[in-house]
Amino acid sequence: MNAIDIRHASNSKTDDDLNLLFTQLPIKLISSESLFGMGNEVLIQHRDKQYHLRLTRNDKLILTK
Repeated sequence: MNAIDIRHASNSKTDDDLNLLFTQLPIKLISSESLFGMGNEVLIQHRDKQYHLRLTRNDKLILTK
């Protein structure tokens, strides 16, 4: 799978261009606002394990088992 630097792409492309780019790639783009909603933590089920994805006060993401 190819990696894409979103920060670089967002400086050189419009939102419509980015939406088109992500609809053509096998990468699902989910905004953190839609993922977290009004909270700052979500549980992610991966196979038989749960992971905590947390948004910190410094606007960073932390993923833990």
